[in-house]
Parts: sequence; C-alpha cells; structure tokens
Amino acid sequence: MLLKPVDPPVDKPRTLRRLIAEETVVLPGAFNAPVAMLAQQLGFSAVYISGAGLINGLAGYPDIGLLGMDEMARQAGYIAQAVQVPAICDADTGYGDALQVMRTVQAYEQAGLSGLHLEDQQAPKRCGHLEGKALVSPAEMERKLAAAAEARRHPDFLLIARTDARAVEGLEASIERGLRYLEAGADAIFPEALQTPEEFGRYAEAVKAPLLANMTEFGKSPYLTVAQFAALGYRMVIFPMTAFRAMMKAVEQTFRQLRDQGTQQHFLDQLQTRQELYELLQYSQYTQIDAALAARFPD
Repeated sequence: MLLKPVDPPVDKPRTLRRLIAEETVVLPGAFNAPVAMLAQQLGFSAVYISGAGLINGLAGYPDIGLLGMDEMARQAGYIAQAVQVPAICDADTGYGDALQVMRTVQAYEQAGLSGLHLEDQQAPKRCGHLEGKALVSPAEMERKLAAAAEARRHPDFLLIARTDARAVEGLEASIERGLRYLEAGADAIFPEALQTPEEFGRYAEAVKAPLLANMTEFGKSPYLTVAQFAALGYRMVIFPMTAFRAMMKAVEQTFRQLRDQGTQQHFLDQLQTRQELYELLQYSQYTQIDAALAARFPD
C-alpha cells in the first residue's frame, strides 16, 4: 500500500503463528483488497485468498487452475499488502514440480503473504468439492512439501498441505497422507471435503497438528460453527467464497432492479455510501500527502 505502514512494522507470518497457537482463527475469503480491508475493519485477525475467488472474479474462468503463478502472486499481493493482518493464499498444486514449488513459495512470500496451501491433486485440478479428482502419489507431494520448506525465507511462513484424498481414496488414506505430509515439512494440514462431523473429529484425533477446516457453501462438508471446530481442535476455519457469493447475489438483485426500474433511487439505502468507501480506503490520507508535497515544492 502507498500509505506509511505502522511503526514498528507488523511481522505478519509470526503474527499468524501466534494466532493459531492461541485460538481458532476465522479467515473470511477476500477476493480483492477492499474486501480484505473491510474484514480487517470488522475485527477479523486474518484473511484467506481463494484461488477460485480470484480466477472467478478476475477472468470469469472456473476453478481448474487456469490462473498462473505470477498472476496469482501479483493479485494476492495487492490484497495482502492492503491490510495489516496476515493473509493465507491458495497455491493450487504449486504450479508445477518441486522446483517450481520453490519459486512459488518465494513469489508468495515476496508478495507479502503469510502462508499458502498446496494440494495433492494432479493437473488439471478440480474444485475440492466436485467429482473427477485425481491425486499425485504421496511421494510426489512429499517432494513438493520438502522443496517448499527449503525455499521459504521467513521461518514462520506457514506451509499448509491440503489433501483431497477423502473423495478419492477414503478417510483413512487422507489421514495417512496428512501424517506423511507433516513429516515431509508441512506445518499444518487441510483435509478437504470431509463429509460428516464425525470425520472432522476422527481427523483431529489422528493428526496432531494445526488443522484447517474449509466451510465452503454447497459442497460435501456439513456446516459446523467455528465454536464446534474449536472444540474439535481445529486451528483455522476458512470461508473462502462466502463474501463472493453474497456479492454476486447482491449484484444480481441490483441489476434486476436497475433493469426493471431504470433508477437506483429506491434502493440507495442498500448501497455503501461514497463516504463509507472513502473512509475504508483512507482517501483523506492520500489527499493530505498530495497537499503536503504541493506545499513543500510549489511550482
């Protein structure tokens, strides 16, 4: 961000490690910088950047890995650098083999992210809650995770291993992969698309590490509350597409009213005001900087 950062600067990766050691962290999905800023304003201590949210929102593509690493790092960097809270970002399959994963980790770190997750799907990847997924071997994923751990520069940059094995090989295979991934270098495990509360509990009993739960909507997993996940021992709960879906539905309703009424006057009370947006973006601070520079160096 252009504005002067807080002094002293926030060590975001270290902050994230401290947060997950102390509590169950709720990470709302932020698909652009203003949404992340709003999450921060409302008191969330971290944000999550969904690959689906970025590729759906930027390019109108489905979540099948069509956004490259450079694009992901650049777009996620805008989001991460707009806030003082840590951001975790989806890194899909790492965008290649183990050596490419090393480059991905360093690009994400340089973009200002505090952690990422890598998944064990084969390319082309699929949304974790859809059918038709195929997995790489555990050994291939272990190589990627070891490479990721070797590549990071900040010791607290969080490496999360996502396993999609539940839908392909079953729960016990997913647990076994999670344990192997921890040995290979992962700091936390993301068991994707577990199907019952009992499965979430079984996973937490078997895998003694920081666990991430995905509370996406309209998928295979049941809706559990953050309090329920905390009771099971999960340290992170993401809501990757909740805001995106709410935004799309709100825009749809707005456009219907514009199409039918020809004016927005009757729903102004449903809109964020100009002043609310300017306050969120800290507009006045930019104008103050501009005015101060003009006064200091007059024409």
